[in-house]
Amino acid sequence: MKTHFALLALVSICIGMIDPAKAESPKKKPNIIFILADDLGTGNVSCYGSDNFKTPNIDALAKSGTRFERCYACPLCGPSRALLMTGRYAFHTGMTGNDSGPLIKTENETMMPKVLKPAGYVTAMCGKWNQLPLQPSDWGFDEYLRFNSSGQYWNYQPKAKTYTLNGKETPLLDKEYLPDKMNDFVLNFINKNKDNTFYVYYALSHVHEDILPTPDSIPGSKTLYRDNVEYMDKLVGKVVAELDRLKLRDNTLIVFAGDNGTTHTYQPQSTIRGREISGYKTTMLEGGALVPCIASWPGVIPADKVSTNLIDFSDMFPTLAEIAGAPLPAGLVIDGKSFAAQLRGGDSGWPRSWIFVELGRHWYDRSPLWKLNEAGELFDMKDAPFAEPVVPADSKDDAAIAARKELGTVLTQLNPAGGIVDQGDGSGSHSKVGKEDKKKEKKAKRKAIAEGADPTTIGQEVSNQDAGSDTNSMANNKDSAKKLEKKAKKKATAGGQASPEPSPMDSQNANKPTDPGE
Repeated sequence: MKTHFALLALVSICIGMIDPAKAESPKKKPNIIFILADDLGTGNVSCYGSDNFKTPNIDALAKSGTRFERCYACPLCGPSRALLMTGRYAFHTGMTGNDSGPLIKTENETMMPKVLKPAGYVTAMCGKWNQLPLQPSDWGFDEYLRFNSSGQYWNYQPKAKTYTLNGKETPLLDKEYLPDKMNDFVLNFINKNKDNTFYVYYALSHVHEDILPTPDSIPGSKTLYRDNVEYMDKLVGKVVAELDRLKLRDNTLIVFAGDNGTTHTYQPQSTIRGREISGYKTTMLEGGALVPCIASWPGVIPADKVSTNLIDFSDMFPTLAEIAGAPLPAGLVIDGKSFAAQLRGGDSGWPRSWIFVELGRHWYDRSPLWKLNEAGELFDMKDAPFAEPVVPADSKDDAAIAARKELGTVLTQLNPAGGIVDQGDGSGSHSKVGKEDKKKEKKAKRKAIAEGADPTTIGQEVSNQDAGSDTNSMANNKDSAKKLEKKAKKKATAGGQASPEPSPMDSQNANKPTDPGE
């Protein structure tokens, strides 16, 4: 008995000698918040050098983490979101365009929440989902708020009269701003789960058309597009502020990205250091798929870092899975490459030397200096994202010959034509049926708003543009696109290259106006 008491006393003394401050507790897995902006290109974010837009909260995220200069999504929202959620290229999933969502089935694909939930995460989806099939809950999200279509803000828009909250259709009331309701949902979910490990996929309305007044817009604002960019930035800031308030920020990875480039309407004013970006949403030019991307995780991801390494949206899936300590789904080809180690500051080699972009029946792979498309055209990307001249097929330049061979080998190995091929018109966009009539109607409504009409009385899919810019009409934007194309050809000729014929890819896409429903 004495021996027993002596042993207990010794254990008590040893425990008392342990310094609680130095005692290590098991590290909690990080929370993950992925914020996806809609139709936001690099030219709309000030830390990327934007001339006309200020995004202080997004800039602060970049200052606290890593900003990627070469992140590629798809040139259209639906395929980008499928790529992000599955880590698989469109020729594997079938999501080659906005109308091909029904090809993605739960028995064939695994989305991010189903990977993270077994690793201990509670999951939520908030915002745009319409191009993806079924409901977010069918893919593993515990909670969700989703709206109809794209670019929904106020209930005078026909598709914004209701939203769906965890399977229940809910009215959007007069004077309620849908992006605020979405932000409240995200903040409430974070608060409810502050003691759990959570994953939030936050798919913003901004800055997809319709471009309407925000709660912060002054009456008669002539800068509505800028107002919307600034309000989007404000919503991002509110998420970060709430994490700070709850003391969760240091254990939360935030990724902010755009889903495709700026629309044709706003591309001319989305310049970087005085230069226009080549291409825009829906095109296979650089500005179609190049998107802003920032990752911030204080104390883990190096602060104030700029990376010029290549990543594409397929890489997010394995990267987040590795960070969460979750195995990838068995039996599926995952096209993405994890850059989790490099994100943490590791000095091992970057996992990619090329990225792949696909839309409809068009695709390309891109290395840091070159791009090769499905038609066999090689582009010189040294001055990207501002210019990308076609290299003559008979070029004797050794670097161009080597790049054509290397990128051609990649495309042969990927073999997109041997996968699921787009069954539409090849563009990846919506059907063109009735589109001309819709464009005329929307143009008339935009004109009425510019003349002072109340959007609540006339409009209902109103795409009122920034009356202060010279890009108010579709016609003006088509002219801008043609000028852009001519400028690119002139640059190619000036650089000693023959002015190329438009590629099959670009001729289908370069001047194609964006449907606000996309």
